[in-house]
Amino acid sequence: MFFIIPLMEVFAFIQVGEEIGVLRTLLLCVLTACIGGFLVRQQGLGILMRGRRSLLEGRMPVDALYEGFCVVAAGAMLITPGFVTDTLGFLLLVPSVRKILRIYLTRYLKVYTATNTVNEDFHRPQSRDTDVLEGEYERLDKDEDKLKNE
Repeated sequence: MFFIIPLMEVFAFIQVGEEIGVLRTLLLCVLTACIGGFLVRQQGLGILMRGRRSLLEGRMPVDALYEGFCVVAAGAMLITPGFVTDTLGFLLLVPSVRKILRIYLTRYLKVYTATNTVNEDFHRPQSRDTDVLEGEYERLDKDEDKLKNE
């Protein structure tokens, strides 16, 4: 994945550069980063307020955490120079795309956790000592304190 995306970015830069020129390509790259930064900040503040409202109402801000993660990921992609990452970043800023992605991830995680769970007892070492010891005790330090005070 880390090898494929840079190759796609280089290919996209070459294609766009041939069509509109090198200077315009670089300006477009800077422009998308600026617009993306503005949108990330705007959406991030809204998500922060919704999360805070959830906490004040006594609910876990699960939706706000997911949305916040998506917006942070979008911001990272938009800051990274390139058209492929910019496209992915802008897609993550669309609420309906985030909702579809959440549905997909939820289904995937349910299937993954259902098929890849191991019984907890499998990893627990079995104790060979089955003898039960019973007894009584008495604290001696209290008696020593009494003797010192007398």
